[in-house]
Amino acid sequence: MASSDTQTAQTARTDETRERSAGLEAGLDALETSATTRTPFSVTARTKILPPLVATAVVLVIWQGLISFNIVTDPTKLPSPSDVATEFKDAWLEGKLLGYIWTSVERGLLGFLLALAIGTPLGLVVARVKFVRAAIGPVLSGLQSLPSVAWVPPAVLWLGLNNSMMYAVILLGAVPSIANGLVSGIDQVPPLFLRAAARWARPAGGAPGTSCCRPRCPAISPV
Repeated sequence: MASSDTQTAQTARTDETRERSAGLEAGLDALETSATTRTPFSVTARTKILPPLVATAVVLVIWQGLISFNIVTDPTKLPSPSDVATEFKDAWLEGKLLGYIWTSVERGLLGFLLALAIGTPLGLVVARVKFVRAAIGPVLSGLQSLPSVAWVPPAVLWLGLNNSMMYAVILLGAVPSIANGLVSGIDQVPPLFLRAAARWARPAGGAPGTSCCRPRCPAISPV
């Protein structure tokens, strides 16, 4: 009698295990099916393409309304969309549009490279030297929270309308962000990596900065 009860209990457990396994396999199959199913273009257009187009159209309507209802009458402050389109067309026909675009792109690239060259060593020093972090860490955080456009008026007053003003605005906006991002990345490096690197560098006769840069640089990289 007892053996039959034991066999019945074991059979019930086996059936329950099989049901759980079947349910788990069904769930995995459903996940694979949902992952491989392509989203219809109509859904993509409605959820991702249409909203930006509608927002752009609304901005253009408001822009044209400010001109049509004479809310803004000075074209030097706010030209109409048609005037802007005409200027784009004329610049393209005269072969000047690509030059204008390249000037902006060149300033942005060169400014970013300069900010990278300044912000990277600054971030490393702030992350490694406690006195420097206590001294300029709050300043960097405050500058990072300040919008770059806020530097345009003082930069124009101090430097004038030239390339120096452009680069100054880019540097003041990018250097604090790069330095603080590097500091945050270094702070998140697991201490185990640093201890392992220090133990590896001593018997290998590594340079003093080896235990600092070798584990930190790969650990803070985005890839």
